Amino acid sequence: MSTHDPADSTDRPAAAPPPPDPPGQLHRARQQTNNEFSAFYRENIRPLTGFLINHGAAVQVAADIAQEIMTDAYRNWDRITHPKAWVHKAASRALVRKVASVEEPVGDVTEPTSLVPRPDAIAEWEAQHDALPLLRSLPMKQSQVMAWTLAGFTPTDIADHLGLPAENVRANLKKARRTAAAYLKAREGEQ
Repeated sequence: MSTHDPADSTDRPAAAPPPPDPPGQLHRARQQTNNEFSAFYRENIRPLTGFLINHGAAVQVAADIAQEIMTDAYRNWDRITHPKAWVHKAASRALVRKVASVEEPVGDVTEPTSLVPRPDAIAEWEAQHDALPLLRSLPMKQSQVMAWTLAGFTPTDIADHLGLPAENVRANLKKARRTAAAYLKAREGEQ
């Protein structure tokens, strides 16, 4: 009598495919994905727009890019492991592409959107945010690092996302903070 179990054989047939999903399971999974993305969108669309504005984008351009990036994020939601970092990195790259493309400005088209419901209030909003003139006066790398910092990322995170050495990020952040301190001191002297 053999002690060999036929189930241990190396030439056994492949396992049968799993049974099809019960009706409604695919719908429930899609609904869960939609709910997760909706919560992420509501929590992150305005900060992402602000991040782009801090990067130097005009409010309308920032809103458009943020919306495009969120659309891409929804399409790729099941493959994204760190959504906040993903949208910030994608938005930063999209802004660089937008700035790099040479376009003739057509003039300001001020159409209300969900992110900018009152386009006429943009100048008023920008005036209320004292950091914008400072950020726009910084060299590009310092402005970029400050925008990421203001979005809540650490220097190590920023280095990873931008593909830079952490020392470079810290040095640019230090220079930007020094410039910001001088800017604020000058503003205090004016008042």
